[in-house]
Amino acid sequence: MAKQLSERGIRPRLLVRRPFRGIILKSLDAELVQGDLLEPQSLKRALAGIDTIIHLGAVAAFVSYRLVRPSIVDGSRNLLEAAREAGVKKFVYGGTLLVYGSQKQPIDQNTPSSPVLGYGRAKLEAEEMMAAMAAESGMRFASLRLPHTYGARSLFFEEARKGRILFPGRGDNLYAHLNVADAARALIRAAENGANGVMLVADNLPCTWNQLFYATQTYYPRLKITHIPKALALLGTGLMDLVHMTVSSPNLYSAGAVRSWNLNLPVETGTLSKLLGIEPLYPSIHDGIPAVLDESISFCWRHSMKDHC
Repeated sequence: MAKQLSERGIRPRLLVRRPFRGIILKSLDAELVQGDLLEPQSLKRALAGIDTIIHLGAVAAFVSYRLVRPSIVDGSRNLLEAAREAGVKKFVYGGTLLVYGSQKQPIDQNTPSSPVLGYGRAKLEAEEMMAAMAAESGMRFASLRLPHTYGARSLFFEEARKGRILFPGRGDNLYAHLNVADAARALIRAAENGANGVMLVADNLPCTWNQLFYATQTYYPRLKITHIPKALALLGTGLMDLVHMTVSSPNLYSAGAVRSWNLNLPVETGTLSKLLGIEPLYPSIHDGIPAVLDESISFCWRHSMKDHC
């Protein structure tokens, strides 16, 4: 998103909590400011002179509600309160498809929320809280409920570049997906239009994880997929969760992650055009995955006898 804004001549101000993560932003024409969602004073400085916020900050881990609530709920409250004090007029939130449980039919705007994970519960709580706070102050508030969003820097492609993905489950459940470039375009359009309310967005072709794997292997045949039985994956990740609980740190490979990957979460087609008036650059994974693989290419010379990638 920051890249798209920068390329359009809009110099965004980006809140950075961990300084070393800001390295990937240094090439952009953007203003980087140090801050933390859990430190309200830092937010006041970051929002000075700002009239529009696109909020994507939070712990991105499918662990217990107790672990994710502080950054997702409390941090969002702090940001919305700081936004009201700063006179912000438009606020766009990056919501999640995980506010729903498994669905037999494609999810649409009328599907009731029913989170089964602590992450989805916290995201829904933050969404509803911020919508109420924004309405009280006359601020435009929109939440875009994003599906599995993939790109060159996503976890899926980070693992794919290593040549092997361990997937917990059969992979035959339907899921909605969205290329990160289209997710960014949707968030920016919502901000530009002053959108209001909850919007469900995805590309135009829900597919199974196995179909996503096959589409990736078509262009990157070295990728190997190993399926782990769901019950065994839950047992292993559950033990890892117990270890992480002793240090109160999120576990990236958690039992919640296993459950999330095995949900059935298709979304009705045409959401970007219906709700935001834009057509996706990548209408399906068959368009988006080749583009991501191209972006993933890095050039590092190795003797052919040592190149086992």
